[in-house]
Amino acid sequence: KASNGDCQAMSIVISDELVKASGLSEEDLFQEFILMLYAREKLSLGKASRLLDITQLAFQALLAEYDLHIHYDVEDLDTDMASLYTLANISS
Repeated sequence: KASNGDCQAMSIVISDELVKASGLSEEDLFQEFILMLYAREKLSLGKASRLLDITQLAFQALLAEYDLHIHYDVEDLDTDMASLYTLANISS
């Protein structure tokens, strides 16, 4: 592990044999890894899209390609509704 200010980094070594056996490019294997972590609810949509260096909308399209669903629960809805209410009151 390496530390860079507030951000820590850890390198993972994946053998060429595993990359070849997967039939995926290194980039596609990384994408699969990020999708797996997202599907297991270990990464947020925002974090996953940043790691893949794509927009959240592009990540949502990628989720659809893999038949994965956006994680959005009642707590998220409540937070969004509170934000909208606050914004409506600020602009009034």
